Amino acid sequence: MRNLVNGAVGGALATAVYSAMLMAADRAGLLEEPPPRRFARLTLPGRDKPRRGENVLGTIAHFAFGSSCGSVLGLLSAGQRVPVPIGTAYGLLVWYFGYQGLAPSVGAYPPVPKDRPGRQAALLAGHLLWGTALAFALNRLRTEKAPTADLAPRVREQVRRVMPTPEPVSAR
Repeated sequence: MRNLVNGAVGGALATAVYSAMLMAADRAGLLEEPPPRRFARLTLPGRDKPRRGENVLGTIAHFAFGSSCGSVLGLLSAGQRVPVPIGTAYGLLVWYFGYQGLAPSVGAYPPVPKDRPGRQAALLAGHLLWGTALAFALNRLRTEKAPTADLAPRVREQVRRVMPTPEPVSAR
């Protein structure tokens, strides 16, 4: 249960990082419309024009999706340290699932090869960042941490055994 919760919290934290990147990409004109808002608009009546509440609904859905994807990696990691490249690859997998599978199937975006390259580059970079942030968050949240408190004294003792302290030389 703890791994599930840590994954959900890590996913939410990573989604916050990714959301900041989405805002920057939107301001740079790469998105036309942020994906969370577009997905929310598809669920509301009157899809062709902006609806009240779609930003809030989009944000809630975005964090829910990011948290649920984070919980999956939290469960798969079983409380162990997640190597950062695994988190980054997981972000790539979530991007592929979302923008090659889910988004085209609901009519939100065309498949990746038919979409605008700038938008897909921004979304891909955001998901790689999301996966990396997720790995860092999971590693920070895990409870089975290495015993770092007594690591330094043990290392010093090993060094003393291999390299004994030289006797002081008297100055004459």
